[in-house]
Amino acid sequence: MVVDSGQPLARPSDTPLPQGRRGAGGEGPLTVRREELARLEPEWRELLARCPAAPVFLSPVWLKTWWQEFGADKELVLLSVRDDGELVGVAPLMRSGGQMAFAGDTEVCDYMDFACAGGCQPALLTAVLRSLSEEPWQELSLWAMREDSPALAALPAACAEMGLQLQVEPEDVCPQLSLPGSWEEYLAGLDRKDRHELRRELRRLPQAGEPELEVLAAPPDVVAALDDFLRLHTASRAEKAAFMTEQMARFFRRLVSALAEEGLVEMTFLKLGGKRVAAVLCFRGDRQTLLYNSGYDPEYAGFSVGLLSKALALQRAIGLGHKRFDFLRGAEPYKYDLGARDLAVYRCIIRRGRVDV
Repeated sequence: MVVDSGQPLARPSDTPLPQGRRGAGGEGPLTVRREELARLEPEWRELLARCPAAPVFLSPVWLKTWWQEFGADKELVLLSVRDDGELVGVAPLMRSGGQMAFAGDTEVCDYMDFACAGGCQPALLTAVLRSLSEEPWQELSLWAMREDSPALAALPAACAEMGLQLQVEPEDVCPQLSLPGSWEEYLAGLDRKDRHELRRELRRLPQAGEPELEVLAAPPDVVAALDDFLRLHTASRAEKAAFMTEQMARFFRRLVSALAEEGLVEMTFLKLGGKRVAAVLCFRGDRQTLLYNSGYDPEYAGFSVGLLSKALALQRAIGLGHKRFDFLRGAEPYKYDLGARDLAVYRCIIRRGRVDV
């Protein structure tokens, strides 16, 4: 399916702010317009280049890949926000029946938000919501918004101004940790029991074979290793095998290949005696590493290769001078064993009209 065909676009909607309200750049009224992805992509990329902290899930390559695989029964509602013609925000939305939501899904997207230059200001959200008043929908679900999102903080005022009902509810957690300058500093910051266990498992590892960390980042190397990654992923747990359907595997291949071309992927394998026994797929960000997915050979589970492959990826991130290691969505115990602390993500449900209490 081609992203920009098969879904009729509504008439573009210019949405000036109320008199006296200025846009994010302070130069003129904001306008909101329906866009085609292929046409907007170059400007969207330029916008994200000015937003180094924006997660990879907000990139046009992510949306394009997800939509090609999963968007067949949905309508893409891609909105641009401009200040005197300059792109200052993107709202990547989709519609199915009377429901609208961020484009994507929680199975594969850990964070979602509006792409905004200089932080998401209330004026920008008000402009988007005003534009959406021209669209047919009953409920708008803004899912996977980080607790530190400027848009999350600005939503109550924007919804109140538009007479919309807003419900904010916890959705999940994304454990992460700030990285120190050295591995020894990191170890020293762990709980005593966790530090002892990690050191003990690292000392035991050579009993299973000579340890080696294989790091792949060049696109041809990453693509060539995808079969091994998927093999280890599906072998490690029954729920991972159930998750990795043929369609999902196709999405992973397309996504990883596309992001590797952008220089955003690092795949690491823990090898024992030359054999790949565990794998970690990470995304690179602004001086941060995001651990997206992983897998291991159950034959080596007794040597904790799943945990150690992640610890070694964390050690590598410290060596690269990264400041944050993000384990992304899910409260798996190993993340806390490695020192992570929760960052909450929220789902914001917006409904038209007010509900009498």
